Amino acid sequence: MGKIVNVAVVGYGGMGGWHTRLLQEIPEVRLAGVYDILPERNKAAEEKGIKAYESLEALLADPEIDVVTVAIPNDAHKEVCIKVMEAGKAAISEKPVTMSSEVLEEMIEASNRTGQLFTVHQNRRWDEDFRVADQIVKSGDLGRVFSIQSRVHGSRGIPGDWRNTKEHGGGMVLDWGVHLLDQMNMMMGKMPKTVYATLSNVTNEEVDDGFTAMFTFDGGVVFTVEVGTSNFINLPRWYIQGLNGTAEITDWDLSGKIVIATADEEHDAVPIVTAAGLTKTMAPRTPETIKELPIPRIDTDIKDYYRNIAKVVNGEEKQIVTHDQQRELMHLMEAIFESAEGNKVVTL
Repeated sequence: MGKIVNVAVVGYGGMGGWHTRLLQEIPEVRLAGVYDILPERNKAAEEKGIKAYESLEALLADPEIDVVTVAIPNDAHKEVCIKVMEAGKAAISEKPVTMSSEVLEEMIEASNRTGQLFTVHQNRRWDEDFRVADQIVKSGDLGRVFSIQSRVHGSRGIPGDWRNTKEHGGGMVLDWGVHLLDQMNMMMGKMPKTVYATLSNVTNEEVDDGFTAMFTFDGGVVFTVEVGTSNFINLPRWYIQGLNGTAEITDWDLSGKIVIATADEEHDAVPIVTAAGLTKTMAPRTPETIKELPIPRIDTDIKDYYRNIAKVVNGEEKQIVTHDQQRELMHLMEAIFESAEGNKVVTL
């Protein structure tokens, strides 16, 4: 194992606190300390035995620090990350990396100019439901997959902090969309051809509180990404259709099922009788022609993210969240806004 890598965290809020807890559980890294613009947050860190720097400048001047994780509002990522790299330290930005492709290129230029690692915390690549959905799509059990739906639903609206303001980069496309789009890119291995998107503003007029985006890919796959914050009954986390079957992952707990066809129908369908008539088209398959499979399980470990960072700093691996991947995510989010604002299909 290479040398233990010292990591400091800028921003000791919800995600910053999460980073500090995770860093203390990984042998390959050491939590060096934190800095928050709010004195009470620094005090809260010290009460937990975590060193709190008196200023960002003091943190950046510490020669022992190798990496700085930046967990602050989205509009402030660029300035702090560039300062981190110019101080000779690797920079990890929380997602979304920033609010436009133009700003992202400034951050990448700083990385190239200083020779410092610059990457983004795309933690939802380690969500078990995503890994399982990816396995189902690629297993062949469903036959040729033609439709994938990925969604997260809640009923509490947007959090009442900076996430509901346009100035600071709020809204669900930038908050949750960036996760689901990153998962889509990892699953598909390529950029989509087109997107048509709509935004919702049910509880907030300044930024989107939800969206639906339909992406088309070469090969005929339609990939729907949806985020909602006014859903009191949630639709499935994943719904995957193939020519030979369907898979549903209901939630993060991996409830759900896979149903595949095992034989052709040997006789005509028995019609379903409704109050206003009957239908053969929507009659269910007979039990002997289908088989239900359980949702598989995959072990994942989010600690692998920081293990990769440590190995990159030690010259043992390449970064797994790359600049080009972030470029693609920014283009996808910008295309969603362009499509929704213009009520049109956008070609990517």
